[in-house]
Formats: sequence, structure tokens, C-alpha cells
Amino acid sequence: MIRDDALAQLPVRSVLPALGEALDGHGAAVLCAPPGTGKTTLVPLALAGLTGSGPVRRVLVAEPRRIAARAAARRMAWLLGEEVGGKVGFTVRGERRAGPSTVVEVVTTGVLLQRLQRDPELAGVDVVVLDECHERHLDADTAAAFLLDVRAALRPELRLVAASATTDAEGWARLLGGAPVVEAAGVSHPVEVVWAPPERAIRPPHGMRVDPALLEHVAAVVRRALREREGDVLCFLPGVGEIGRVAGLLGGAPGGAEVLQVHGRAPAAVQDAVLAGGTGTRRVVLATSVAESSLTVPGVRVVVDAGLAREPRMDHARGLSALTTVRASRASGRQRAGRAGREAPGAVYRCWTEADETRLPAFPAAEITVADLTAFALQAACWGDPDATGLALLDAPPAGALAAARSVLTATGAVDADGRPTDRGRRMARLGVHPRLARALLDGAREVGARRAAEVVALLSEEPPREYGDDLAAAWRSARRGNDAYGARWRAEARRLESALRSVSEEPAAATSRADTSGTGDSDDAVAGLIAALAFPERVARLRGGASYLMVSGTGAELGDGSRLRTAPWLAVAVADRPVAAASARVRLGAVIDEETARAAAGSLLDEGEEVRWSEERRDVVARRVARLGAVELTASVLNAPDRGLVRAALLEGLRREGPGLLRWGAEGSALRQRLAFLRRELGEPWPDVSDEALLARADEWLGVELDRARRRADLERLDAGAALERLLPWASGDAVRLAELAPERIEVPSGSRIRVDYGGEQPVLAVKLQELFGLHETPRVAGGRVPVLVHLLSPAGRPAAVTADLASFWRDGYRSVRAELRGRYPRHPWPEDPATATATRRANARR
Repeated sequence: MIRDDALAQLPVRSVLPALGEALDGHGAAVLCAPPGTGKTTLVPLALAGLTGSGPVRRVLVAEPRRIAARAAARRMAWLLGEEVGGKVGFTVRGERRAGPSTVVEVVTTGVLLQRLQRDPELAGVDVVVLDECHERHLDADTAAAFLLDVRAALRPELRLVAASATTDAEGWARLLGGAPVVEAAGVSHPVEVVWAPPERAIRPPHGMRVDPALLEHVAAVVRRALREREGDVLCFLPGVGEIGRVAGLLGGAPGGAEVLQVHGRAPAAVQDAVLAGGTGTRRVVLATSVAESSLTVPGVRVVVDAGLAREPRMDHARGLSALTTVRASRASGRQRAGRAGREAPGAVYRCWTEADETRLPAFPAAEITVADLTAFALQAACWGDPDATGLALLDAPPAGALAAARSVLTATGAVDADGRPTDRGRRMARLGVHPRLARALLDGAREVGARRAAEVVALLSEEPPREYGDDLAAAWRSARRGNDAYGARWRAEARRLESALRSVSEEPAAATSRADTSGTGDSDDAVAGLIAALAFPERVARLRGGASYLMVSGTGAELGDGSRLRTAPWLAVAVADRPVAAASARVRLGAVIDEETARAAAGSLLDEGEEVRWSEERRDVVARRVARLGAVELTASVLNAPDRGLVRAALLEGLRREGPGLLRWGAEGSALRQRLAFLRRELGEPWPDVSDEALLARADEWLGVELDRARRRADLERLDAGAALERLLPWASGDAVRLAELAPERIEVPSGSRIRVDYGGEQPVLAVKLQELFGLHETPRVAGGRVPVLVHLLSPAGRPAAVTADLASFWRDGYRSVRAELRGRYPRHPWPEDPATATATRRANARR
């Protein structure tokens, strides 16, 4: 019996006529309805004609999470007075409860994508509802794009609803071709905001790490809420680990409140119990963001929000994909707060300041802009749009991320050089796992059998609990004998994968026989290592000392203290993350392998050949014959007759790294460089730039002949840089012959001496004994008379006596004081009263 009284209380009922008109007139609509209005439950039932006299239509509802899909189906079935599996059913990965009479089916967006690839027309489906589209999950965005293609090309009558509580309604309306926006008013239960920041500074989250002090504070706020407010408490935390820690801190919750945990890994029975309502005892429900939307937790009057969320991030440079902890958006905060006002007035305790609120992002980051796009790229390729340029998406995929994804698909044989899917790629897409795991399942089954390959891939598709340890083979054994919730999900997923593998196999009979006979002699360690290496070949790693490894991608990896994987010569790293500012990744899950397995799994990265390079460690040219697996060196031997071109390139690289000082300049060469630098500064072209940067950029030009003869660092150190530098003189313009005129190496003074000019400073310097300049009225000039030299007048002992750039002024004004000071000290040298008319000399007076 339909529960009309419950249906009548859902506010979204008032906009059902407007929604029907929008779909009749346009075929698509955007539905904005706050939490608790019945958007997820009443709307699909109404569209299916199950709550009134309208025609019966088959409705497909897509939810971003399995827990939400199951909960929505159960709620709708309850409203109809039925069990799930009748008119309302659901399908999630590994579980299906639907039958011939099912009219409304709730599926995850991943399941919807699989169906669209198998049956683009969605035969028999009349309406598709994309629920919680504001969360911008990649599968949901992709499904929306595919559905718009289906409406445009195959089924214009297919109706599409994009539904959310908080979203970019205008953006979705544009995406749906100018679809009408239908807005429903929410339940007007007020929610009081209580700002409850920590008293002392909290370290910001990085990677998967959350400051333990914040978790202690959250637990304290939960206790405070239990004392100050009535009703159950729903506490939002970023992940399973944080939920477990806060649960431990709340062991003695006030009033004997029951502490429950809700997350994607929680057993279905626990999830059902939480969503079914309380039993009279106050409850504290610790939840991840799965409880933000599509779910009503009965009895909740208080929300405690830690203000954090987990989002996927892809480090394309290192090939590491992982979840990271971020500040939750303002939209998520509104969604979370709304849980407290679903049934009655409530309160939300926010564990940050009101000022911090203004600095939060408005919406969560669209997954397509930050995540690994390998699965998306394969979906797009199988859909017929390898570049995704024809897909209607709110955000275009970043070009770099899409290129990185394409390279993975090409390496695994999923797409050809043009990005089109191969037969193998289409089989991989139908397996319902990440393309990397699909590759490992297909190729691993040939080696170890379908069953064992499926079991290990099931472990990799949902990371085992941390208490299973970091050894993949040991985790496999734990899952086999475990009776926990993870073990049950793992067994179901392994069975699904084995069945899927047989369904896509080109030789099902042969695959079945291999499942029973192949690999029976291989140990768990060997099988786990092979599958992990096939899935993540660039993470194959070799020991380089202690607990430190080098992955073939070039990234370092470290094992945790006490890991039984330590000292293994080779590892297949299945799960790793790299903390902020850390040089190496941390291995979360890995398996022992041998070099043969490493070579087989990462064979596309194997390279053998001659290596001639400049070694930073040896500061010299190194010439070897090397075999490498990516960044990991396997074997090396000395190369006695390396290619001369490669040697030349290595020497140039050495020069670029160490600078021109690596060459032998000598006094003459350094002087020539200074003279040229002076002329470049004063006259510009055609005089060459001889700065370090310019010389290194033109090294191939002015060192050409000498470089051809050089073989090692010692040859460069013997190279006469000054002689080579003359090649840069402006010979073509004829100006080179004026070098001695414009920047003379020496200047002849009245005594007849030829004195060297120092061009090393800002102004050329002529350092000469004072007596050798008697009779010289004008200061010598260079650069065609443009620049006077700075004359350093020296005492007879060669010590500075005066500095001037104006000799005439010095003879007139400065000479007397110098004469008075020095002639007593140097009586054997001439000190005439009128130096301008005296005869210059470099000799002392004869003794009397």
C-alpha cells in the first residue's frame, strides 16, 4: 500500500506539474530542490507514474555512490509499501536487486556508463535522472555528456533530469540545450550555526594526513553538542581513518550515546541500520561525505562538521593517483548543515571560524579537472570521441591530463596510435574496473588463471584496510580467511570479475581451463607481484639501499618501519602516495617480485643502447653501454669507442653545467674577454656578447674545432679559450682589425713604456708610475675617444698615490700634495715643481 501520508509531506510535490511540463516541452530539465524535499525519492516515482494516474514510464536514477543508490531504492520501495526488487530496484557493482516488474531502477553512475556503452539507446528506458549532479563526479559528468549524445542522435524522446540541492543551475541548463530550471522550496526548519574553532592553531591537512589535534577537537565538539542539544548527532569527517580515530576518542560519549560509523566500506547491514532510524538510544553517526546527499538519517538534529573532504588528485609527473584532504566547499557545508534541519529545527557546529568561511571555495572541484583521466579517456574512445572534443561537458578535460591518460591506454594496447579503441580496449572497458586493472586481469589470467587474477585485481580495485598491512600477498591471505565486511565485498567483487573476464574472453573455454590449471605452482607472492606489476608497470621498483627504492618512473619510494617487504630486491608498488614536500613516495601496498617479472611487466620501458652523457657525480663524460628499465639501471659496461657526436654533446652539456671557467683562459685569454666585454658595453654591435650565458649559448660556434678533438673534461681544461674566442670577433664587417685601436691591450706613455690596460672593471684602468707621465696633459682615451681611462698614479715603489680621470686637473691641483708627501720618502726620484713641462722617466736619479 502506497504511503500517501508520507508522500504528501514531501515539498517537491508542489513542483511536479512544472517539472512534467518542462519535460514535455523540452525533453530535459534542471531540478533544484533542497535536502529533505523528496527530490531523490518522490520525483522518480512520480515520473514513473507510480504515485498518480499518469502513464507508466521506466525511470533510471543515477546516484554517485553505492550507499546512496541502495538507500534511495529502499526508501522509494518503502513509500510504495513494497520490498526492493519489485517496482523499485537497484543495481550497483557486484549487487543487483531488480526484476521484470521493476519500473524505477537506481544505479550508480559507473553502472549507467557500462549500460550506455553496451546499449547506447537505453532500450526500454523513458527517463534518466542524474541525481546530485552538483558533486561533479567524473562518471556523472561523462554520463550526462553521453546521454546528450543519445538524445541528439538516437533517441530525442528520451527525457533527462539533472537534479541537485546546490548546483550551477544556469550552467547545467546551458549544457542541456537551454533546459528549463525548476526550483522547489525546502522544508523551512531553521538550522542555527555555531562557530566552534579550535582554541589553538591546527596544522593544515596535506595528502591524507589530518592533524590529530583537530580530531581531538572534533570529538570534544561532539561531546559538547550532546550536552547542549537534543537529538542524534551527525559528524562529518574526511575518511575512514579519521572516523575510526574519533570513534575511539568517543568511547565514553555522554549519556551512553551509541557511536555508529557510515562510509563506503561499512557493511550494508550497518548502513541500513543507520538509515532506518534510532531505537530510543541517542546516536552519534560518524560519516564521510557519503552522508551529504541522497540520504536522510532519521533523528538527526545536530551536525558537527570538521570542514574537510577527500578529493582525487593525479600527479602526472610521477604517475601517482591518490585521494588528498582538502577544505570542504561552502556548497558542501550547506549540504551538511541541511542534514540537521531535515525533520525539525537543528544546529550545525562548524569547526572553523566565521572569517574562514569566506575563504572557502564556493563549490567542490570538478573531478574532471584534477583526477586521473585514464578511465574517462577509454570511455570517450569507446564512445567514438577519443579527444572528447565533441562531448558536452561543463569543464573540458585538461589537455596534459588527457595526453597522459592516452599514453597509458596506448601502452596497454587499449587504443591505437589515433586514439581509437582496439578490440582489446573494448574488452577492457567492459570489465568495469580501471583500465590498468583491466590490463592486469586480461594478461594476468593467461599466466596465473582467471580466479587468482580476479582475486588480486579485486584487492587492488578497493584498497584493503590498513590493518591488513602493506604486503599485497599477505593482504590477499587475510581477505581469503577474513569474515569482516571488507572480506565479504572482496569475495563478491572477485566473483564478479571472474565472471566478467569469461564474458569478454575471446576463448571462454580456454580461459576456463586456465583458471583451473594455470599458475597452480606459483606462490601467492609471485601471483600478487605479477598482477600488481602488470597494473602499474611504471611503479616497478628496485632496492637502492635500506628501505629505499627507485621506481622505473624515476620516483623514489620508501617503505614504512617494520614492513616485511624491506630488503626485497624488487617490488611491484600497487598503492603509493607522496606527502607534500617529500622527495619520495610512501609505499602503502606492494608485492615482492623478481627481475624477470619486472622485465616482463614493464617491457615497454626496457631500453638498451649506448649512453654518453655528462655525469654530475664524476664531473666528466661517461660513456657506457647500458640496459635500463625506465629509470632503473639493470646492467652497464664501459664503451671504448663512443660516437663522437654524442661525446661532443656531452661536453657541451658539461660546459653548460659548469660554466666557461671549465676552460683554460690564461692571462691573455681573460684580457681579451674583458676587452670584448668593454667594447660590447660601450659600442654594442658588432662587438660580441661574451657573458657566461652568451658564450655557453654559442659554444658550438666558437669552440667547434677544439670540441671535435676533445674526449673528456681534461681536454676542455687544456683548451686555449682565448685563442678560440677570437672566432667571435666581427671579421665579416671588418671591425675586428680595429680591436687594438678601440680597446688597446697596452698604451704607450711619455716615458716610452707600454703599460697594460685593465678592462676588468666598470672603467678601463691604466696603472702607471707618476714619473712616467710627466709632460702628458690629456688623459688617454679608448673606444674611439669616447671613454677616458682611469689613471692609477703609482709611487716609485708601485703603491697607489692618486687616482684621476683628468690628468690636467691633477697636475694643477693634486700633484703638490702628492709631491709633498712622497719626495722625502723617495729622494732619488724626480719631483719637479712643474710636472707638465718635465721630462718623463722610468729611472731614478743617479747617486751623487
